[in-house]
Amino acid sequence: MNEVWKKPPISLSAYQAMVGKEIGVSSWHLIDQPRINTYADVIEDHQFIHVDPARAAKETAFGTTIAHGFLTMSLLSIMSYEVMPVIEGTTMGVNYGFDKLRFISPVRSGKRVRGRFVLAEAKLRKPTELQSRTNVTVEIEGEDKPALVAEWLGLIYFA
Repeated sequence: MNEVWKKPPISLSAYQAMVGKEIGVSSWHLIDQPRINTYADVIEDHQFIHVDPARAAKETAFGTTIAHGFLTMSLLSIMSYEVMPVIEGTTMGVNYGFDKLRFISPVRSGKRVRGRFVLAEAKLRKPTELQSRTNVTVEIEGEDKPALVAEWLGLIYFA
């Protein structure tokens, strides 16, 4: 079992007390060319700016290939598993979407990214269903501007 799943659970009230606070920062995750190529194959987007380093170096201002924005966004899952606490009695959590998602800066191949998570809202919709809103910033190592910022919604279900 992956270590990120082995966190001790916290109470719902402790989770709700975290609203307005930074929950944590994930580890760094490398976005290298093999990862970009694999993602391109999965989503069938082989635009040269992602998969052709020589052409991207010659024809773009990036100097190399860049990750798909949605690749960077998809890493939010593993980043959140590293950072977000597990609430006692949780049976499952599901992605409910985004109220805001902006790709601020391209992530060049070979760069590392990490997620910074702030719990913005945690409200019970039903006795067994919690809606959370988490503000996430994905930072690029060594750069001033983030890769993306998002208001991420999740639903957490209880027994």
